[in-house]
Amino acid sequence: MPMPAKPIERKPEWLKIKLNAGDDNFKEIKSMMRSKTLHTVCEEAKCPNIHECWANRTATFMILGDICTRACRFCAVKTGLPTELDLQEPQRVAEAAEQMGLRHCVVTSVARDDLADGGASIFAESIKQIRARLPLCSVEVLIPDFLGREASLATVLEAKPDILNHNMETVERLSDRVRSKAKYRRSLELLERSKRMAPNIPTKSSIMLGVGEEWAEVLQTMDDLRAVGCDIMTIGQYLQPTKTHLSVERYYTPEQFALLKEEGMKRGFKHVESGPLVRSSYHAHEQVQAATKA
Repeated sequence: MPMPAKPIERKPEWLKIKLNAGDDNFKEIKSMMRSKTLHTVCEEAKCPNIHECWANRTATFMILGDICTRACRFCAVKTGLPTELDLQEPQRVAEAAEQMGLRHCVVTSVARDDLADGGASIFAESIKQIRARLPLCSVEVLIPDFLGREASLATVLEAKPDILNHNMETVERLSDRVRSKAKYRRSLELLERSKRMAPNIPTKSSIMLGVGEEWAEVLQTMDDLRAVGCDIMTIGQYLQPTKTHLSVERYYTPEQFALLKEEGMKRGFKHVESGPLVRSSYHAHEQVQAATKA
């Protein structure tokens, strides 16, 4: 069986992160985000790759504020009742992307269940503003489920993102425990609808490991994603952001992640990014290139 017999109590060597907060690019990006009052999921979700990505001048913009209407048990983003809807935010995101000289831009958001369209119009405007300033830059959106509203998904797709990303996060059995308000089947339906409504836009999804899933359930999730035409999959290790969040049940080895990459490619994904520190937007530009070649 590819899984460890029992959880590893201490964080293994392969999860130790080299910090580089003194890098000039890192400091410049941090300063720019503050000056434009922008949020990044890199900071808000405590991404382990922030120093590497920012040093390489890549970042994932988080729109619609920094307060999420959901309280998922794995996520470090603040939860509560949002008080802002900044209609100028897409313009500032585009300005920052232009200033960074991005070739691939990723835009995500908190869940905004308080808004009639879930924030879909702000996603669409962000895509348009980025394209206006950076016509050669590909744009990936990592969207919430919009509570299943087909009209909201249509609004985003009409803006023609280069990648439509929506994360499953975990296997079906654990979905209700791990994700607040989100539903496993509703997420699959969103990805299926996206393929039906805009067949030429590649779809992408991600799961994290270490919250109690079984190996066979991970493979089943792959099969479920392929059944709705998902093109790209990313797989990473869950890391507990604070003591109040879900505990890590086990740490997977790099070899196990490599096995899962093989399993995914055998199932027909155009690209699978699988590794302990992989996150949904990690090496996103390389993922797009690999999927395009495939």
